Amino acid sequence: MSKLSNGRIWPYAIGISIVLVFGACIGTIVVANKLPVEKSDTYMMGYHEADAKANDLIEAKIAFNKKYKIEYATESLNTQDSTIKYKVSDLNDNPVNDAKIIVVVTRPNKHKFDQELKNPSVENGIYSFENIKLEKEGRWDIMAKVQVGKEQRFYNIKTDTRNPNSYEY
Repeated sequence: MSKLSNGRIWPYAIGISIVLVFGACIGTIVVANKLPVEKSDTYMMGYHEADAKANDLIEAKIAFNKKYKIEYATESLNTQDSTIKYKVSDLNDNPVNDAKIIVVVTRPNKHKFDQELKNPSVENGIYSFENIKLEKEGRWDIMAKVQVGKEQRFYNIKTDTRNPNSYEY
């Protein structure tokens, strides 16, 4: 019979297991802290604030939609020289030229490439943000805050430089 087989191996196995579990916990914490996890900003505010104002945001959207329509009118998005367009009209399709629109173009879950766009040119209800350069190919979120008088709503689009389709979220 060997010296380790007479019952002395279990304390060593338990000690090594404790060290390995502790090491795995430390490794998980280190890796999790290095990941680029950032808070959601779907409504151009932190998720805690958006959660607290959820009912107000929904009511504002409903009130806006009772008077106005907004449409994402951009033909395509590319990295070099894009133009982002929105069409704002009333429910009778009359153009609205006095809306205030603030747009944020961002990558999903990364704020490194954020661009805030203000002061668009307006012609016949079409608001154009021109000469936009995007840092990378791929998926982009375009978030707009539209205000006409006292009515306002958020209009968020998911789009891709490689695909001309876009989706509201």
